[in-house]
Amino acid sequence: MASIVHGQRVRALLQRTSGASVRVGGEPLSSIGPGLVVLLGVGHDDDANTADGLAERIAQLRIFRDEEGRTNRSLIDVRGEALVVSQFTLFADTSRGRRPGFTGAAGPEQAERLYSASQPLCASTTFASRRVDSGRRWRWSS
Repeated sequence: MASIVHGQRVRALLQRTSGASVRVGGEPLSSIGPGLVVLLGVGHDDDANTADGLAERIAQLRIFRDEEGRTNRSLIDVRGEALVVSQFTLFADTSRGRRPGFTGAAGPEQAERLYSASQPLCASTTFASRRVDSGRRWRWSS
């Protein structure tokens, strides 16, 4: 797993996969072949520039092995796919007490708007992206 940090907050948690799917209520919602599962957190201060920068960084991060076994290839290089799952819990504040606070996470409307804004960039970088809507109980398998 790799995390992408922006300031003091984690924005995305990445997991390489040979294939992954998400089910809601036992029904398949989305699936990908080889690539990345991206758990994506959106904060109140995030904007279109943040979303674009993060999408570009995820696409170009060299975390896949090359022919020599070195992690030297990006999602674009391996022509991988990304399964993006909205995950507000990445903004959990556990600094006090035993119950995490989620006030740092943006609401679903803002998260949806930023995700939609980053789709043209994803399409232009030649990797496929599949999305899972927030606010629903889901099960991920890889």
